[in-house]
Amino acid sequence: MNATSSTAGSPLGSPVSREAALRIALAARALPGVDIPAFVRALGDRLGLPVTDDKLARVTVADIKTMLQGDEIVDPGVDGEALKTAVRYLWGEGVEDGLPKLDADVPDAAGMLRVAVASNSGELLDGHFGSCARFLIYLISERGLWLAEIRSTLSCDEAEDRNAARAELIADCHLAYMQSIGGPAAAKVVRAGVHPVKFPVGGNAREALTQLQGTLKRPPPWLAKVLGVQTRSLQYDASEEAEA
Repeated sequence: MNATSSTAGSPLGSPVSREAALRIALAARALPGVDIPAFVRALGDRLGLPVTDDKLARVTVADIKTMLQGDEIVDPGVDGEALKTAVRYLWGEGVEDGLPKLDADVPDAAGMLRVAVASNSGELLDGHFGSCARFLIYLISERGLWLAEIRSTLSCDEAEDRNAARAELIADCHLAYMQSIGGPAAAKVVRAGVHPVKFPVGGNAREALTQLQGTLKRPPPWLAKVLGVQTRSLQYDASEEAEA
């Protein structure tokens, strides 16, 4: 999912590029009160399938206004600035500036902690599980921390159960950090084999994960359970006894 965002069976027509998926997600979220799946469907109808980067670059404010007045999207009285912001996102303006760069020389993931971070902008932990634009995927070990992937949640918004689709999107991760998550959604994340961690204050994702990294040598019981290892306090270390 590094390069593309799968949208098979969605009104976008075919898999779109990672940047295009992000453009659409950011544009939809810039329009207060707009139903995101309906917006995606209307965009596909307006531009014709498949939706491409070039087609997005030709969208106008008038196009967005027409879409908002459609049968499925009730015009929520979006102001002109929000419309302009949405169009700029569809054109790609400001998208790459706000999209963090993947780390170079990412090591093999075997034996490493994989963490999904709910994010809407930059390399920030600033998203609610059910509405964030993307998940930043990090690999963490005692010796380092790497941003390995960025996964758009756009395709999840078309699913019958959006929260279940988001849980499936990050099902290969051990942990998921987010500012907030509801109880039913958290249960679906747990069923997917992922441990949800609420981090209400948000902030820089790396700083939050550096705190987590610092616990790996002697993980607390909850993290040891996630990793499938014993906590050091419960282990019998003969060498330590000999030194004592």
